[in-house]
Amino acid sequence: MTIADSNRIDDDNCIDGKGHPPRMPLYGDPPMDVLVERALRLGAKGRALLGIVGEPGAGKSTFAEQLLEEVEQRQPGVAITVSMDGFHLAQKVIAARGQTTRKGTIETFDADGFVAFLRRTHAETEGSVWWPEFNRDLEDAVAGAIEVAAHHRLVIVDGNFLLSTQSSWSQVKSLLDEAWFLDALPEPRRERLTRRYISYGFTPQAARAKALGVDESTSALIRSTAQRADLVLSELG
Repeated sequence: MTIADSNRIDDDNCIDGKGHPPRMPLYGDPPMDVLVERALRLGAKGRALLGIVGEPGAGKSTFAEQLLEEVEQRQPGVAITVSMDGFHLAQKVIAARGQTTRKGTIETFDADGFVAFLRRTHAETEGSVWWPEFNRDLEDAVAGAIEVAAHHRLVIVDGNFLLSTQSSWSQVKSLLDEAWFLDALPEPRRERLTRRYISYGFTPQAARAKALGVDESTSALIRSTAQRADLVLSELG
């Protein structure tokens, strides 16, 4: 197991150690067609930013992609997804700070850079805004990887800390037209994280310890911000 493997904490689509896909969360109330209509209304009069927030293992990126696919069926080319993950500090910076085992916690992101990109995305609607993307093979962000073009009226932004009130993060909520919180069931969420780490080469014991360690502290921080969301979607059991 490499250091890079041990730090991959946000991939909601990995398989478990036996090659089986993890059980993905289902947020079905209100149903997806209602959510699609709500999202499209946000961008009806100009560019809108919709935040998708949740704890590690909640399925944020998967939900964002599912929402995008449904929106595309209604209005092709109108929407795109971007992620807060593109604002991870560089691996060498995190290592120099002695934060390797805490990668993914709130202090290992460039909050000011993220806020600046949200502002640009709202303001620069005539041309393209090129967002960074986190590359899991490199374990670093890659600049200029995602084009938010003039025709993208709905930008779906997923991330852990979109509702945080800490330092510069407190500006994020005001830059989102709406923020939806994915209220994941606690034990299934932890099980998804554990299976994720097993797929990276952790022993079951080590995987469980990680899921219940730094990730659990991060989850508590994120969950404490849920009341700031415009909509809370509960995972179906």
